[in-house]
Amino acid sequence: MKKQFHAITSGQQTKEEVIRIARSINPYIDFLHIREKNRTAREVASLVRGLKDTGFPANKILVNDRVDVAAVFRTAGAQLTHSSLNVCETKRAFHELLIGASIHSKEEAVSLVKSGADFLIYGNVFTTASKVGKPGVGLEKLEELVNVVTVPVIGIGGIKPEHVTGILSTGAAGIAVLSGVFLADDPVRSAKAYREQLDREGVH
Repeated sequence: MKKQFHAITSGQQTKEEVIRIARSINPYIDFLHIREKNRTAREVASLVRGLKDTGFPANKILVNDRVDVAAVFRTAGAQLTHSSLNVCETKRAFHELLIGASIHSKEEAVSLVKSGADFLIYGNVFTTASKVGKPGVGLEKLEELVNVVTVPVIGIGGIKPEHVTGILSTGAAGIAVLSGVFLADDPVRSAKAYREQLDREGVH
């Protein structure tokens, strides 16, 4: 089964930069998360519209937190956090959208799957600059979580291409990467490196 590669925007780049990078890495990723916490709904909508207008496939776009934007532009779905709308209510109202949930414990994972989450993102697996002072949960915790839920679990946090083998050995369905792609010196080369590792391990 093909392993999933989720690339997440940095929130630090212009609309034009995001669109340029997204288009260039499109062949290598399965989903693009629009994670722009400092942008308004109108600004996020403008970014999604820009992506679609340049030919980026809507069925690869997941909008972080902004379910309204995801629904209006008919993207693949939305990624919810602890401060977002309730997973159960969101799935009931927007059953056609994929609803992902960011989780930090086994108990939370089980609860959100019961609520209707289609997939989970769990981490940070390793130490990462975006979570200063927060140690990684490690592969053992990731595997424990994978074993208690029935939906795909995507590992996130400090993941480099050389970590892919370990991540997938836990039974995780794939990886999510932010700075490793969008803030990389060469996003295309970086995305390709992750994809090659995922495809190599995914055939076993």
